[in-house]
Amino acid sequence: MFEQSIGELAALATAFSWTLVGIFFGKASSRIGSLSVNFIKLVFGFAFLTVTALITRGVPFPTDASVHNWTWLTLSGIIGFFIGDFFMLKAYIEVGVRISLLMMATSPPMAALLGYFLLGEKLSLSGVIGMMVTIMGIVIVVMSRDRGGQGVRMKYSPRGLFYAFLGALGQATGLIFSKAGLLDYNTFAATQIRIIAGFISFVIFVTIMGRWGELKLAIKDKEAIKHTLYGSFFGPFLGVSMSLVALRYTTAGIASTITSITPITIIPFSIFLFKEKVKPSEIFGAFVSVAGVAILLLL
Repeated sequence: MFEQSIGELAALATAFSWTLVGIFFGKASSRIGSLSVNFIKLVFGFAFLTVTALITRGVPFPTDASVHNWTWLTLSGIIGFFIGDFFMLKAYIEVGVRISLLMMATSPPMAALLGYFLLGEKLSLSGVIGMMVTIMGIVIVVMSRDRGGQGVRMKYSPRGLFYAFLGALGQATGLIFSKAGLLDYNTFAATQIRIIAGFISFVIFVTIMGRWGELKLAIKDKEAIKHTLYGSFFGPFLGVSMSLVALRYTTAGIASTITSITPITIIPFSIFLFKEKVKPSEIFGAFVSVAGVAILLLL
């Protein structure tokens, strides 16, 4: 019982870590753009993980990974860290951190669907119900009635919501590829491989688009760099570490469900830090979405 409590507390710490990641990266992105934040965060993240890997496994770099590990984790890094994170940070700018994190609640359902089609994993009736409940919660938040009461409309930028959806899809797809490539390999080293793949992808992208000048200017913004550094600490370092502790001491379903409560944990920050006017219906919708994730992962 005590060990399970440790796992649940670690999962809760993970959820708050991801919430702080969204806040810090959101602030940085509003100053220097999503491309620069993504690029810089990978450098910081890799540095944190290298130190962690050296301490925990005695090997600073993933030199002991197999070809199978490198192949699948590289694909995961390109899809998750390059494509997924690129669009998620753009969503932070378009619709804000709270709505972006809410859209991230679609990641577990999408991962379940991808696992069903790509890995042959089972998808139960409760899983389907959980997906529908999650989507219903999101609809409650992002849609509202017209002033005339004759129809519904989106309360937030459709482009921003689409960016957030692509970010969630990238995370879900990256997770599936990670699962295929991880096997029994060390999680920190696996994340290093994913970051290397994401970093190389950004180098190629920035070179083709000719945006190195933008990155040079971004590095001079000390405030943005500070926020990016904090976000990198709470993400690849603390967030990943706590998620591993959670998985060790409690079940994957419980750990994943608690970790997925970020649409709820971000609400107090949105109200008191960002001074957003969050309606009761939006709070209710966030709880419904998280309940859907719980149904999907626990039943």
